[in-house]
Amino acid sequence: MKTAVMKELYSFLQHQNRYGSEQEFVDDLKNMWFGLYSRGKEEGDSSGFEHVFSGEVKKGKVTGFHNWIRFYLQEKEGLVDYYSYILDGPWDSYPDVLAMQFNWDGYYKEVGSAFIGSSPEFEFALYSLCFIARPGKVCQLSLGGYPLAIRTYTWDNSTYGNGKKEKRKKTGRDPHISKQ
Repeated sequence: MKTAVMKELYSFLQHQNRYGSEQEFVDDLKNMWFGLYSRGKEEGDSSGFEHVFSGEVKKGKVTGFHNWIRFYLQEKEGLVDYYSYILDGPWDSYPDVLAMQFNWDGYYKEVGSAFIGSSPEFEFALYSLCFIARPGKVCQLSLGGYPLAIRTYTWDNSTYGNGKKEKRKKTGRDPHISKQ
């Protein structure tokens, strides 16, 4: 919350009457990102933060793993084998968007997308905005004058409002980024 981008996000959401106080916003972010949900039959075995920023394996395939810094560090350690990119966004500077295929510690990711060159707080703020504003839907945005879509998903078995926090529409997980 000490970063400019998170302060800007809070200010925007407060002006939209989504939050009455910064503490309410912080509490919601903690629950949204670190509240547990089930990837399958297990009870509370994952979180939005783990899925988006760290990546996870479900049914033998990589899911999530949308953070370029984690990707870089895992590749540097020899745990990620980058195969190819499917989409390179239209931006001439950073952040950019890249959709790619890779193998992570023996598990395949058919198509994964991530911002490249952005700060973690930028990604955290942008994904949070989309989770709050468009739960379980496509969040249409403009970045540097180009259209961008981030897809969020809600989960039924979640500690975050049971996956369906209807009050003020604050729920969601798993951003999928694409150029429109």
